[in-house]
Amino acid sequence: MVVDSSMTEEHKPSPTPERAVYGYVLYLASYIGLGVYLVWAYVPDSWLNAVGLTYWPQKYWAVALPVYLCVVILLFYLAYLGLIFINTPPLTSLSIITDSHASSQDVTPPSPEGIPPLCDLDIVEVNRYLYLDR
Repeated sequence: MVVDSSMTEEHKPSPTPERAVYGYVLYLASYIGLGVYLVWAYVPDSWLNAVGLTYWPQKYWAVALPVYLCVVILLFYLAYLGLIFINTPPLTSLSIITDSHASSQDVTPPSPEGIPPLCDLDIVEVNRYLYLDR
């Protein structure tokens, strides 16, 4: 019997050497990026020019970029919330009572020791059971 090697290899969340290297590189890159950002934001331009670092964006962007990023994230959450409200049907809609699969269900009585199958109940039956006198 031939066993495919791709079928036996499982994807595990445990650390592997490749993931460790990628994680360490991202760790170092994030701290180097933070250091470069802090130097750009706080060190005066005259000191940077004296060292030979002459091409830097304006200091305005050191404050503006994080603010723009925060505003974009806030607008993303608001747009996502609006999308949820747009896609939610109103409370008067019949689509929140039942769906297209409810009418074609075969409700057969289960065996006495079995668990009854899951199914949508008809709204008429629910109202009759809850609100009519017996």
